[in-house]
Amino acid sequence: MSAAVTVLGTGIMGSGMARSLLRAGLDVTVWNRSAGKALALAEEGARAAAAPAEAVAGADVVITMLFDAESVASVVSDALDGFPADAVWLQTSTVGVTGAQELAALASRGGIRMLDAPVLGTKAPAENGQLTVLASGARELRPHVEPVLRAIGGRTQWVSDTLGDASRLKLAVNAWVATVVAGVAQSLSLTRQLGLDPQQFLDAVAGSALDAPYVRLKGSAMIAEDYTPSFEIGNLLKDLDLVRAAMAGSGTDSTLTDAVRARFAAASTRGHTASDMAAVITAY
Repeated sequence: MSAAVTVLGTGIMGSGMARSLLRAGLDVTVWNRSAGKALALAEEGARAAAAPAEAVAGADVVITMLFDAESVASVVSDALDGFPADAVWLQTSTVGVTGAQELAALASRGGIRMLDAPVLGTKAPAENGQLTVLASGARELRPHVEPVLRAIGGRTQWVSDTLGDASRLKLAVNAWVATVVAGVAQSLSLTRQLGLDPQQFLDAVAGSALDAPYVRLKGSAMIAEDYTPSFEIGNLLKDLDLVRAAMAGSGTDSTLTDAVRARFAAASTRGHTASDMAAVITAY
């Protein structure tokens, strides 16, 4: 059983994952470029390391939860000297098709065993250990990371044995998430502009085939104008750029995604880059 876990990156998602690992009784070490975020977790039972190489020393599993492929590559490169030979790198950041390939190449050069494992979910699922983990990579590594996956996720979907396939699926899911959130914002705005209480829209779809927990969650936040970040618009714009790159590379028409991204970009220019993606309603 994997007992020692290192989390590199303790922002909104990484800190929630670290807390879930601590609740599961695992030995957790954390590192973050802004040291204060890691030190806060030390007060909850984690060990805060001063550098990536120090953080990974003695780890059975190393989790990366950072902004993009470039930041992941930089941190893991700094950690290479401390990586135990038998450790498994569980790469959970959203890095896109090319990014996943570049990180797999880095792992190969460094002699690191790696699994591609981006997650679905935002702040609350991360804090509650209810993320959905999309995973791909060598089948023989799965038992090594199972205790970690059980701690951070409510469900793991093994996409394939091919490293990078989980990151490909993550892009398809994120394209859908952005479309749903932007669509809810559009309908709520239209309801209000037509002189009606926007709550009536949520009530109209409640319990129907068109309803979903996410529709109500983000819709309610939009109506309340509560944009406390669970998943920031700036992060979503980065992900949508990865989606568009994947669409261009695969020959998929990006007309809808381009329009959706434009609405989130408009909200960002209105000062909501660090706001939750529910703030896209301000662009309508």
